[in-house]
Amino acid sequence: MLQIEGLRKTFNAGTADEKRAIDDLDLHLASGDFVTVIGSNGAGKSTLLNLIAGSYTTDQGEVHIDGERVTGFSECRRAAYLGRIFQDPLMGTAASMTIEENLAMAELRGKPRGLTWGVTASRRAAYRQRLSRMGLGLESRLKQPVSLLSGGQRQSLTLLMATLHLPKVLLLDEHTAALDPKTARTVMALTEQIITDNHLTALMVTHNMRQAIHYGNRMIMLHEGRIQFDVSGQEKAELTVQEVVARFGGTLNDEALLG
Repeated sequence: MLQIEGLRKTFNAGTADEKRAIDDLDLHLASGDFVTVIGSNGAGKSTLLNLIAGSYTTDQGEVHIDGERVTGFSECRRAAYLGRIFQDPLMGTAASMTIEENLAMAELRGKPRGLTWGVTASRRAAYRQRLSRMGLGLESRLKQPVSLLSGGQRQSLTLLMATLHLPKVLLLDEHTAALDPKTARTVMALTEQIITDNHLTALMVTHNMRQAIHYGNRMIMLHEGRIQFDVSGQEKAELTVQEVVARFGGTLNDEALLG
């Protein structure tokens, strides 16, 4: 579903601040893979997601999604293939619009627009049903502005918006890092449920090593723009934080990650 070959990205090339963020990276994700990505600050995790999404242009390499070469596609054109959730809960929603308006905007993304109502009775009923499954009580607040929601509620709504039309690949960029531990667990449980129920292919960057080990069927570790560790299946299921630290503690200089 996602094929990356020989990907390279250097910032400030030819200057004293030159930084090779992604260094000749290869990565293949099969359909239905849920891959977690760990690594210290500056390892290239978010840069990798930005290159997949088209937010950054590649210096070298190829990106294919579901067999189609998207390397030269703009960010807005790649959005037809991708769903993405950021660390900041405020980035994924329009605060002044209502819950149902945000959902309608997400549902109509990439479709032809006309002078008709975006929120119809049938759409409202469908939104209410989808929200009720989340167990957050949002189905009774469809006409409330999103600005009244908590961070966890907004991130949960963003997750639903990103998957209303099932994306080829779901990109999760530390989407629980700004939440308190209890809310983060709720959002992660919802994330796992949506990915599993819809057989989505997902790539999740996280600073939480326990989270990276617990969720998904595969885990990779980035260091200086390269994949240092790639584990899946039963080997991943039996992995412990202590084992990862023992093997790679020298490259994990991030206190948040080690914590």
